[in-house]
Amino acid sequence: MARWCYRHRLVVLILWVGALFGVGFSASAAGTNYANVFSLPDTDSKSAYDLMQKAFPSTSGDTDTVVWKVDDGSVRDQAVRTRVQPALDKIAKMPGVGAVASPYAGARGAAQISGDGKIAYAQLTFTKRANEVPKDLVQNVVDTAQNAERGGLRVELGGQAIQRIQEPPQGLSEMVGIVAAAVVLFLAFGSLFAMLLPIAIAVFGVGMGLFSTQLLSHTTDVPDIAPLLASLIGLGVGIDYALFIVTRHRRGIQRGMDPEESAVTALNTSGRAVLFAGGTVCIALAGMLVTRLRFLDGVVIGTSLTVVLSVLAATTLLPALLGLLGPRVLSRRQRRRLAANGFETEKASGLAARWSVNVQKRPRRIAALALVVMAVLAIPVLSLRLGATDQGNDDASTTTRKAYDLLAEGFGPGFNGPLQVVSVSGDTATLVKGIDATPGVARVAPLPPAKGVTVIQVVPTTSPQSKQTDDLIDTLRNEVIPKAGAQAHVGGVTAVSKDFASVTGDRLPLFIATIIGLGFLLLLVAFRSLVVPLTAALMNLIAAAASFGVLVAVFQWGWGLDLLGLGKEGPINAFLPVIMLSLLFGLSMDYQVFLVSRMHEEWVHTRDNARAVRVGLAETSRVINSAALIMVCVFLAFVLSGDSGAAMAGVGLAAAVALDAFILRTALVPAAMHLLGNSNWWLPGWLERRLPHLAVEPKEEALEPPAAHGPASAVHGFIRTSDGEPVDGASVTLLSNGGRQLDRVTSLADGSYIVSVPAPGTYLLATTAAPYGSRAAHVAVAEGPVVFDVELAEGEVDAVN
Repeated sequence: MARWCYRHRLVVLILWVGALFGVGFSASAAGTNYANVFSLPDTDSKSAYDLMQKAFPSTSGDTDTVVWKVDDGSVRDQAVRTRVQPALDKIAKMPGVGAVASPYAGARGAAQISGDGKIAYAQLTFTKRANEVPKDLVQNVVDTAQNAERGGLRVELGGQAIQRIQEPPQGLSEMVGIVAAAVVLFLAFGSLFAMLLPIAIAVFGVGMGLFSTQLLSHTTDVPDIAPLLASLIGLGVGIDYALFIVTRHRRGIQRGMDPEESAVTALNTSGRAVLFAGGTVCIALAGMLVTRLRFLDGVVIGTSLTVVLSVLAATTLLPALLGLLGPRVLSRRQRRRLAANGFETEKASGLAARWSVNVQKRPRRIAALALVVMAVLAIPVLSLRLGATDQGNDDASTTTRKAYDLLAEGFGPGFNGPLQVVSVSGDTATLVKGIDATPGVARVAPLPPAKGVTVIQVVPTTSPQSKQTDDLIDTLRNEVIPKAGAQAHVGGVTAVSKDFASVTGDRLPLFIATIIGLGFLLLLVAFRSLVVPLTAALMNLIAAAASFGVLVAVFQWGWGLDLLGLGKEGPINAFLPVIMLSLLFGLSMDYQVFLVSRMHEEWVHTRDNARAVRVGLAETSRVINSAALIMVCVFLAFVLSGDSGAAMAGVGLAAAVALDAFILRTALVPAAMHLLGNSNWWLPGWLERRLPHLAVEPKEEALEPPAAHGPASAVHGFIRTSDGEPVDGASVTLLSNGGRQLDRVTSLADGSYIVSVPAPGTYLLATTAAPYGSRAAHVAVAEGPVVFDVELAEGEVDAVN
């Protein structure tokens, strides 16, 4: 497939561009129809909601609030009334505004003025839902209301529609993430064209994913946070997957391979790993379905579709773009060196190689240090409290936060989250008295019954997000209502949030067991080992605990919130653990696959665990760390999205990816694998025979007869120390440019060796012997045998190609 895409690159490019513009045009014409459907069957709040819908069918429009406060006098003063009422009348006449309930409208409106007369509010109802109200109309409402301000009179506005105009420009977070990723890629590659490749793949994958999700919102319930999360995960995996393939392709060209063969080899090795990694991400995302929370179904659809399209772009569009660029995927300096030398040896030297050797020398110390760091970061997770954020968590400078605070000041902290006790039978008067006498209740107001249903508005003395309000809901449900002998249910936004958090918490263990079990089975089949998937599962749990610890410290304890400009501390969004764990398990599995697949490849060739772990870490740590740095930049950019849920997910995932890549995969995993030794690759014989074969690496290709390419030849010589002493028993391996093992021998007592070569060409000769280091070098073979002597030095660092 890679070869076909490479050779028909213009056709592939035109198909992708046509598909992107076609789907984009369709999505723009259809518009959006996102819907936040919190379906919580078998919960008390859902029963209350169903009864209210039956008895009081409300309009579908969004209800927002205009709040004003005077420093001196009263809001009833004529001077205040003559400024505010005309503004409310003007708002009421705007097309798209259904009704405005003013506090100056007789006895009913008097309840909308605070006891001290300093604060009042008006409720305005739009004719459409918040996400459908035009931003121009909302801005006009805000401007009209705030034009009534004067010295000593403040006017603020709150509500979902008002919140929309406070959001930064759409696409700002994505653009910042892409620019940050471009900087990291340019520093990693040193080439403008190579930098643009992963960006292009991410743009195509995310663009197709978002447009497709927008179209699907017309046929199924997709929450409005789904496109944000889809672009967040799509940008991360799209850039990372292309990065892994382009890195392998560049290495192949530097070894002297033809660009087409290099691209095919890169797709047949790293491309397979990308396909496998993308599958694990989708499986982890699909794990959300076991929670049976309808709200998350649309998130699964949007994010999984974007990941699938990103993988498709990386495996079809990328080889076409590589064909268009040819050798220009290398920097000019690298192309000049390639033209002068014929090939360039890219050694895993410097920090990566030195760190890899240090991990091998001190595995216990490094593993213990990494575990201590992760354990300390995980401590805050013990105080994790799930709930829902509201406008009280907005930044203090926003009008929605100011309106929220004014309402809490004038009417009590619980006014922003009233409870609704919905009664269908029993003595309502007794129930109202019982609720009124309950500690934690500020006000009780029964509404006139309709269709046999009575709604009792209950305002708590505490804020919607406080634990005391949660306890009050439990008291009403378990004690007050049964004692009154009534059949009633407690509903309202605060009760729904509590029930959502409870349901999520109850189903979290099943969800975690599902995604860990599926990930374990995939790695078991891929790497033919029991220990590798067990290690991966344990590391995923450690990463999850530490990342949630960071999340609790920042968003629940408020550490650094002001620095990040993320408003006020509060509980963690109830849906976030499921979404974050899905993304985290999928992404961390990516790094595990790329790291262990290279170790497994070396293990298959040498059967030396220490070398396999050392070489695998030295070769992949730089690209994994670059990929992680890109993801951290992309995720942190979503702090600018203006959506508290996306900001939480961005910070949490950035912390998770950073800890996973820089501590777990770079230190703890290789240290543990050194300590476990050959048992890393143990698999019972009976299980080996029953498992299907699903290799991340391509199968060893059978060599064609020598005559097909030219006469067979050989490479021979001596293995000696730096003092000239022969090395007996050194392992000498001949590898193809693609990394396939062609021949392997052991040197004799005099240090001599001979390996057979199938045909003329450039090959890689790798030599290793304890207690000496290893050497790997390219050998060009023409028509006859080639003499190649190797010198080994004790304690030398690997020169790994």
